[in-house]
Amino acid sequence: MVGRFFSGVGMLLRGFGFWGRRPGVMMLGVIPAAIVFVLIVAGLSALAVNLAGIADWMTPFADDWVDPWPMVVQVLVGAVLFGGAVVFAALTFTALTLIVGDPFYERIWRAVEGTVGGPVPEQGTGFWRTVRDGIGLIGLALVTAIGVGLIGFIPVVGAVLAPALGVVLSGRLLAMELTSRPFEARGMDGPRRRAILRGHRAQLFGFGIATQLCFMIPFGAIIAMPAAVAGSTFLARSALDAAAAAATAATPPSQPLPPAQVPS
Repeated sequence: MVGRFFSGVGMLLRGFGFWGRRPGVMMLGVIPAAIVFVLIVAGLSALAVNLAGIADWMTPFADDWVDPWPMVVQVLVGAVLFGGAVVFAALTFTALTLIVGDPFYERIWRAVEGTVGGPVPEQGTGFWRTVRDGIGLIGLALVTAIGVGLIGFIPVVGAVLAPALGVVLSGRLLAMELTSRPFEARGMDGPRRRAILRGHRAQLFGFGIATQLCFMIPFGAIIAMPAAVAGSTFLARSALDAAAAAATAATPPSQPLPPAQVPS
């Protein structure tokens, strides 16, 4: 299990290694990532500036409490709100970046597919399919952010559990979304994709958590996004090749034909 987890981390490292192999193609992926990154940072900055006022508005019940408890409650609420916003921002960043940069990222995963070998799908997922997937990811991001925010209110353990759980859950969502392109290009729907990836859960968590942590580094998301697309393609192809090998091994060999009867 631990080995598979770090194997998923290694897939992201392979994605970063693709910068050295195809720098021109990877550089194209920086453009949409930088645009969306600026928008996300602007939104988080606006929230940070107004966070004290929002926390005060949300905690009128603590106004009559004895000091320092009103301030403690407001700081706790503000921290939970901002933590949930960061989780939501990371997943929204991925969804919007994939939508804006769909042609660029298609070139990246096709380039990776070409290096892995085997037939490369002739058609991509399509812009509107990317938009639909992106909207779905934003919806899941909102649910995840709310859940993480509520967990943050658990006394004592919430302050530690919420950010850790946020990284794990958002990492898994990132991994599932990023690995979807090679499957969808082959006409495989969600249930088929999930069935193939079921045996690679530890790798998905390793890849997704490593990607999420890279996204949390200042400006790291800009460089990491093209690498994440490349690394997720390596991961998806690994799962697809393993499924194909398992299907071949499970196929019974053809029975030899009986020898021809020679008339006496």
